[in-house]
Amino acid sequence: MSITLTDQDKLTLRVAAWGAVSLMSAAGAASSAHRAGTEGSIALTSATGLVGHVLSKAPKGVKYGKTVAELADQVLPALTASMSLLGEQDPAEADNFRRTVLVAVEAAGRGQKGEPSPTMAEMARKIGAALDAASATPAEGSGTLAGQDRPELRKVLQEFVDAGFAGIQLRLRDERGEWVGSAGVRELGQDAAPPTNGSFRIGSATKTFVATLVLQLVAEGKVGLDDPAADHLPEFGLDRRITVRMLLQHTSGVFNFTGEYYEDGTIAPGIPWAGQEWVDNRFKTYAPEELVRFALAKPARFEPGTDWSYANTNYVLARLLIEKVTGRSFAEELQRLILGPLGMSDTMAPGTSTEIPEPHAHSYYRYEEDGQDRTVDITRQNPSWISAGGDLISTTQDLATFFSALNGGKLLPAPLLAEMRDPHPKIGYGLGVFAQDLGQDSGTVYHHNGGIAGYGTLMYSTPDGGTTLTASVNYVDDAAMSLAGEFQTVLVKLIDQVFAGEQAGR
Repeated sequence: MSITLTDQDKLTLRVAAWGAVSLMSAAGAASSAHRAGTEGSIALTSATGLVGHVLSKAPKGVKYGKTVAELADQVLPALTASMSLLGEQDPAEADNFRRTVLVAVEAAGRGQKGEPSPTMAEMARKIGAALDAASATPAEGSGTLAGQDRPELRKVLQEFVDAGFAGIQLRLRDERGEWVGSAGVRELGQDAAPPTNGSFRIGSATKTFVATLVLQLVAEGKVGLDDPAADHLPEFGLDRRITVRMLLQHTSGVFNFTGEYYEDGTIAPGIPWAGQEWVDNRFKTYAPEELVRFALAKPARFEPGTDWSYANTNYVLARLLIEKVTGRSFAEELQRLILGPLGMSDTMAPGTSTEIPEPHAHSYYRYEEDGQDRTVDITRQNPSWISAGGDLISTTQDLATFFSALNGGKLLPAPLLAEMRDPHPKIGYGLGVFAQDLGQDSGTVYHHNGGIAGYGTLMYSTPDGGTTLTASVNYVDDAAMSLAGEFQTVLVKLIDQVFAGEQAGR
């Protein structure tokens, strides 16, 4: 989407963003005010995109107030005005501005030795509130598209909330342009809606990134789809019948380290990933090799290539294969082949980091203790327990950019994209992507959704990448997966709404 900013608009943005840093600096202890201002300023000048271009220099000739109160009176309204003027033209740029300011505010807070003072913490809260003040009412569901409303989408968003989810953020790109919206709350007990381009853990949508990387290495001639995986990972003693293709299509038969669920109803447990045990140990670190060795010590589910069964182990092996073949880390290869070329600045492989960038909605887990339900905020966790099976962090905007580019043929040669989309007859799973026939005149859509501890991810595209739907729900998770049925019911309505008819048949 295009956006036009007058010189006065640019000045408003600069006054707001640089003023927020000045406000944090003024609120800090006298001994650390300069350091806080420096750290915040560095963060502003490191911003990218249109916002980064506008904020690359501080506003000239602007006289800020001398006291914290005077600064606040000047800066906070400018922040709200900035969000309004950007949101009216391009919600994505409004989200980018909000994120940039919050990163700078966080950096300024780190500029004080030790923990930020209570005054700085309060200023950070007021800055966040000012940025949110221009948002739509959460109960009604927010949404914009260059002046066009999409009431049918706002209705479905609210249905997610009514079904029990805390909140949802959604982005649709189609022939009408781009529409973004959110409904519900980003945090229990608060009123603010989820940010429309906030960070979230994408769960198993990670697998599409991993599969794409492997196929890109196939295109570079560094690995073959039908190579025995053992040739690249000899340290694990893998069955030599298991090929790279089988890892990506879940036909290797290796045990799923998060547990196996058999057709007769029996369960073979894996590592803890649910219940109070997981909540209490959610900051534990697992090495990818540890997860693989745990799985390989268990009986295989079936002979390689004879059946299909979803196993996170396959994708941890694929990650290790990427690292072995290239001599670089998974995060480095992700940056080299996908994030860098596509300009995806808000997607990351967190490794063992427990943090998630602001702004973000919160995720929760509920379990029973001493006969009472207890709900815990699990937004911060060590995702090494799932590794490349689902550890990436992203945004709706970055996911839309990635999936549109992938299906539009910008990341893989046509023959390899065709291989990726060739579905297994049992389940419709290709190499890191599902193919879903919507029936009648609606054609096929490709997708890979994800779920991880209180976050759910949607990532859908038409075959040409022209229409994409990306979304995230945040909710209170539990061992019984009590919202799973409601999720599927509302999801069907959403997919029908977006991809019905000729829109998906292009």
